Amino acid sequence: MKVKGAGRKSVIAAILAISLAGCSGGTGTGSDAGKTPESTEKAFNYTGAGPVTDQPDAKLSILATNAWTTNVDLSTAAIVKKIESNAGVKVDWDLIPPQNYADAVNPRLAAGTGLPDIVYLPDQDQLMKYINSGLFIPINDLVDKYGVNLKKIYEKSPSVKASLTTPDGKMYYVPQQTLTRNYMPVFMVNERWLKKLGLSEPTTLDEFTAMLRKFKTEDPNGNGKADEIPLSMESKFVPMAFGPAFGLDLSNNFYADDQGKVHFSYYEPAYKEYLTYLNGLYKEGLLGVDYASTTSDQVTSRISQDVTGATFNFSWYMSMVYSPLFKDYKPEEPIIKGILPLKGPHGDQFYIGRTPVSGIFGISKDSKNPELAFRFLDYAVSDEAQTYYTWGIKDDTYTEENGVKKFTDKGKDNEYIQKLGIGPVNLPNIQSTDSADSIVAPWHAKLDKELEKYVREPFPFVYALPDEASVESMSMPDITTYVEEMNFKFISGDASLDQFDKYIETLKSMNVEQVIAGRQAQYDRYKAAQK
Repeated sequence: MKVKGAGRKSVIAAILAISLAGCSGGTGTGSDAGKTPESTEKAFNYTGAGPVTDQPDAKLSILATNAWTTNVDLSTAAIVKKIESNAGVKVDWDLIPPQNYADAVNPRLAAGTGLPDIVYLPDQDQLMKYINSGLFIPINDLVDKYGVNLKKIYEKSPSVKASLTTPDGKMYYVPQQTLTRNYMPVFMVNERWLKKLGLSEPTTLDEFTAMLRKFKTEDPNGNGKADEIPLSMESKFVPMAFGPAFGLDLSNNFYADDQGKVHFSYYEPAYKEYLTYLNGLYKEGLLGVDYASTTSDQVTSRISQDVTGATFNFSWYMSMVYSPLFKDYKPEEPIIKGILPLKGPHGDQFYIGRTPVSGIFGISKDSKNPELAFRFLDYAVSDEAQTYYTWGIKDDTYTEENGVKKFTDKGKDNEYIQKLGIGPVNLPNIQSTDSADSIVAPWHAKLDKELEKYVREPFPFVYALPDEASVESMSMPDITTYVEEMNFKFISGDASLDQFDKYIETLKSMNVEQVIAGRQAQYDRYKAAQK
């Protein structure tokens, strides 16, 4: 099969911006901790739109990530320059490739001096190590005074505000936001293989298993060879794909049940059922012996060769990458198509969504003009700015008629829209379902809305109190290592599932229940913050 159109995957990837220590004290250090520094700028009547200042020489310095594509420099990209121009601010960008960002920025944060006005954090500071070090200023007063657009976000998504509020009621960060229920990772199957074998799309785990057996033995690609690999996916997606069928969120570790009780998925009886099922797939050759090392490129290659009939990945792959791999693909009819989540043995049927906050920006203690920095960030999360992030520039990458936006040919050109800076990761961009709907095939946009009701919210991001952070930072690294080691052994059969009770006892001895208790307290605070 000829590979065709796969390059367009970066268009929607950029539009959707698909991006995976102990503490002491509570609100920073020093006598001025918890206070917003005084600004040297004269009062400015900020309305939520640009400009954000009347000073002709206004400048800010920002440390953030650069584009994922190595040939694009976001500091000079047209969309980023447009945000600067509209804000009336010249930005001195310090942009680092995202692949090396944490390694490059962590030493600078550890040093804690000479930081720029605004910093994109290398993580979400769940244990509040940067907050407790006094590196970033609280923004509550700035939100009250200037947070025109940020307040709209909080009103629309109380969960965002709840996640970014510390236990003592302070806020320090401005969020970057992702889609939470649309275009999530889903199971996908080859519709032509189903049709040839006279099968319907599977709706239960048992039907899915039966389908894989037929894919393996009944030559669905019709080449007369036993070369089919029934199921092929990156190893990171395996727990996300099959965990929900057993009521588990294995990709985010923790989940809260309908009664608000918090569980660690790898410490549940249902986890043994999950392992038993996957071990069965492994023994039958339905989950490849190389499943733990399978890469995205390998999956794409196998689909392009028509030797894989089922996979699991972000939804946009079905029409933007996988289906176009077939030279006779027509956008009106899917070839690799998403299906509803599989119903498990106890009736569980859902996909895992994403938390709304995908990244955070803080104003550093070294900023000479925190009010200007905050107004810039607030404008950067406005609806106007979001249109630039997700659609580009009007009459260039999109047109608008009667309030309806539509991408131009330039807007659908991957190389052009990437260099323009679509979905800029160096700004607090917000993803858009509307622009994604416009770029995917019509059948895909329709299917996404059908799948939306099956998407379950993951465990929320919540800040940890010092004692909770201490327990988690001491225990979770060892717990995670042990869980990952035993997960592979149980699935491959290197360890018998008769040892599962011993595995549970080992986790208990590693203080997993104390970690769960901490997460329970965090979840209770999160729910209370939304009332």
